[in-house]
Amino acid sequence: MRFYARHGCFHEEQVIGNHFTVDFEAWTDIRKAAVSDDLEDTLNYQRIYDIVKEEMAVPSHLLEHVAGRILRRFHAEFPLVGRARVSISKLCPPLGGEVGASRVTVDLQEL
Repeated sequence: MRFYARHGCFHEEQVIGNHFTVDFEAWTDIRKAAVSDDLEDTLNYQRIYDIVKEEMAVPSHLLEHVAGRILRRFHAEFPLVGRARVSISKLCPPLGGEVGASRVTVDLQEL
């Protein structure tokens, strides 16, 4: 997923914003959905995207904080999922040199 958001420790980052990518992974039992072909029997990707989009719109100083919020909201809506992981990358972060991206990865089990 790709977003324009206002995350960062520098005031300018929260005013100007930057581009971010978000990778989301979840492990769940898909046996029922594999037979039923029914969305109610699996994870709704649209709902996951909506959660990520809503949390990316809330400015934060730390990507770790954003990732934690995403995972807590996901777990609240999908409590039976045993494992999930989110990675957030800030593209071209302002670090004083040429850097493609900075990234954090947080696992639901770490919270």
